[in-house]
Amino acid sequence: MNILTYAAIDIGSNAIRLLINTIYETQETVTFNKTSLVRVPIRLGQDVFTEKKISKKTMNRLNEAMTAYSLLMKVYNVDKYRAFATSAMREASNSKDVIDYIKEKSGIKIDIISGEEEAKVIFSTDLKNFLYSDNYYLFVDVGGGSTEISLLNKGKVHYSQSFPIGSVRLLDKKIDESYLTNIVKPWVTKITKGKSVDVVGSGGNINFIFKNSGKKEGKFLSSTYIHHQYELYKSLTYEERIEKFNMKPDRADVIVPALLIYSSVMKFAHSTRIHVPKIGLADGMINLMYKMKNNNGI
Repeated sequence: MNILTYAAIDIGSNAIRLLINTIYETQETVTFNKTSLVRVPIRLGQDVFTEKKISKKTMNRLNEAMTAYSLLMKVYNVDKYRAFATSAMREASNSKDVIDYIKEKSGIKIDIISGEEEAKVIFSTDLKNFLYSDNYYLFVDVGGGSTEISLLNKGKVHYSQSFPIGSVRLLDKKIDESYLTNIVKPWVTKITKGKSVDVVGSGGNINFIFKNSGKKEGKFLSSTYIHHQYELYKSLTYEERIEKFNMKPDRADVIVPALLIYSSVMKFAHSTRIHVPKIGLADGMINLMYKMKNNNGI
């Protein structure tokens, strides 16, 4: 047996995640085991979507997180890692300065990936179980700054689009809800017309909803349930959400706009079901790194 340890750092608009996986290789099988997952609520999007750049204070917090992650990866004897940033870092006017600073101080090199690359990374996960189905699935990944939507069927991504609307951007009113109706709806309606579509949801907020639903892994949630959860959380104050549902503070404010996006997309696609597999960008990045390693690409 050969044992490898890979790590991925997902620098999102709402939080920064470090995932460490132990990979067990035998002649017959390859098994990925989640060894450690650490999440730090550094909301880059709040700076970028308001001031168009990352503040010095936030940059220092990001560096502290990256330094801690660097030490954790050293303790776990990580063989390979990749740190990647999405929507907020893409739009920050000082992203190069931030990346250079983090590299100098923590030693961690950060790559900025596009919305299209985000989709490619996610497709390296267990999403293939849906990707290769004869059914049509609308993959919806809601982040803090952007939402990636793709139509999957028979081993192909038929359509894919990254929209600059996310939970943090909606929360901070940097984009209006009308964007969903005016921009997202026509696109979703066009690609799903005449098709029976199930939605596959990805993102921390939909994972929270699924976990709290009490449903077993592999089951789906109904569109009615998602809309009901949206109305429920919307009716509560920020403090009530934390108290009643044991939410983290940085989840309690963004969960309402996130559910609005999921619920709206399901409505646009006339979809009544949403599947919530345990997939994420960090999982996909580790899978992609492993595939590239076997193809001598890393």
